[in-house]
Amino acid sequence: MYVWNRQRPSTMPYHRYRPAHERVEVPLAGDRSWPARRITAAPLWVPVDLRDGNQALAEPMDPARKRTMFDLLVRMGFKEIEVGYPSSSALDFDFVRELAVPGALPEDVTPVVFTAARADLIERTFASIAGLPRAVVHLYTATAPTWREVVLGHGRDELRALITTAAGQVARLAEGLPDVRFEFSPEVFNLTEPDYVLEVCNELTALWDASPDRPVIHNLPATVEVSTPNVYADQIEYMHRHLDRRDAVILSVHPHNDRGTGVACAELAVLAGAQRVEGCLFGNGERTGNVDLVTLALNLHTQGVDPMIDFSDIDEVRRVAEHCNRLPVHDRHPYAGDLVHTAFSGTHQDAIGKGLAHHAKRAAELGVPPEQAPWEVPYLPIDPADVGRGYQAVIRVNSQSGKGGIAYLLRSRYGLELPRRLQIDFAAVVQRATDGSGEEITAEELWELFHAAYVAPGEAAPLSEWTTAQSGPGRHTFTGTLRSGRRLRGTGNGPLAALTDALAADGVDVEILGYAEHALEAAAGSEAVAYVEARVGGARRWGVGRDTSVLTASVHAVLSAVNAALTPSGPGR
Repeated sequence: MYVWNRQRPSTMPYHRYRPAHERVEVPLAGDRSWPARRITAAPLWVPVDLRDGNQALAEPMDPARKRTMFDLLVRMGFKEIEVGYPSSSALDFDFVRELAVPGALPEDVTPVVFTAARADLIERTFASIAGLPRAVVHLYTATAPTWREVVLGHGRDELRALITTAAGQVARLAEGLPDVRFEFSPEVFNLTEPDYVLEVCNELTALWDASPDRPVIHNLPATVEVSTPNVYADQIEYMHRHLDRRDAVILSVHPHNDRGTGVACAELAVLAGAQRVEGCLFGNGERTGNVDLVTLALNLHTQGVDPMIDFSDIDEVRRVAEHCNRLPVHDRHPYAGDLVHTAFSGTHQDAIGKGLAHHAKRAAELGVPPEQAPWEVPYLPIDPADVGRGYQAVIRVNSQSGKGGIAYLLRSRYGLELPRRLQIDFAAVVQRATDGSGEEITAEELWELFHAAYVAPGEAAPLSEWTTAQSGPGRHTFTGTLRSGRRLRGTGNGPLAALTDALAADGVDVEILGYAEHALEAAAGSEAVAYVEARVGGARRWGVGRDTSVLTASVHAVLSAVNAALTPSGPGR
């Protein structure tokens, strides 16, 4: 014990748990080569948001959200996408069937369907992919001793026979189909005897007649993390060295994050010979999640390796993921969180500011645009512009508190709970208003700036009157009269959708990107405030409305964003 740090034993029952070295066989011992390797190319990426990630949601995605997520993954450049577990639910089955409609599946994208090693489930899975031009059928069975004995009630030989029988059924059902490849996952691989996994995988490689032009995928999941990532790397390297027909096998990994080391497990597994990684955007998944593909891919980007996936608009990726999963991305999530490029410390802000200035100077000396110059800015491992971010969130606005202090003053004095991205936007307004003075700005001055920039444009809207009404199930109508006397009318699945439809009919293209609302006080009849982030004719603007009616506040907020976009030289702009 150190005399200067007298830590005391905890009261937690740690003695109930076996250390990893007693549970996991590490076959390589000292004979390993992965620590000396470097990652120089991206692995094959396979997002499992629509299957594994979807199964982890308290409220699984409906068909519309599933399609939205699928379309995002396609736009980002993923070429193999696990689209569902079609034998588990009618929703998953129907979604796979939708992809079989001519034109629904891009020519360079292969869907993966997941099934347990049960005859009836395999039959249902193949029924779902009928008519698809190509697919991967992903067969899985838990193989670890505890799962074999406690969950499945099988010995090693009995379980191997079950897997082989199921794999044979998969091969027979694939006969005559245009392009079906096979994948096998020995679930809980990282707690299974290495010789047993190798025996089963090699048997399936032969049964499925793997070849370099039609490789078999062996996917080795760390279903429940139990050890440090180096142990998983040793297990992967053992399989990499000993798998039969190695040039006809794609070695894949599927790390989970129970110990918080899923990203490290995936990176070390790639060093150890893995060619393919399954995971989810932002790490969604059961328990503590699947490995985070956003972090993995952008880690490569910061090392000068092309991730082969497009994250140039990280906010759009995050918005879609939050909408589809109905889960927030943490403010400090690597690369994507609202605060991840933000320093509240004055010393950090000073270093970043000087670093950005030096970067601009260096780019000018090299004769290249700043976005092409080598990136070396203190505290920022990645250029925010690479992922579609600006620099407002990382540059000191007017005091050490930055936008955090601005948000605190508006909340404590005026009851406003600004959405994070509105905080960033308003910080730029404050910076422009106080540029050169460096003086502290008061809460009253902040409110005046805020009102002029986001509230006043809605109060000056050219609508003299308007109404909205529900015209049918899930259908609303908006009607209004401009002060010029011209009438507006639109329909949509909600009041704001009907308003944007009416504006579109009048030649103003509006897309609502974000919405939030809250009461200013807990008392009945209190004013409500609504915040709207909108894209108006290509320009992004925020609008804010206040009224005792939430609907009226929302309409004013939309109109404020529209007016602010149409009069960019207005207050605060």
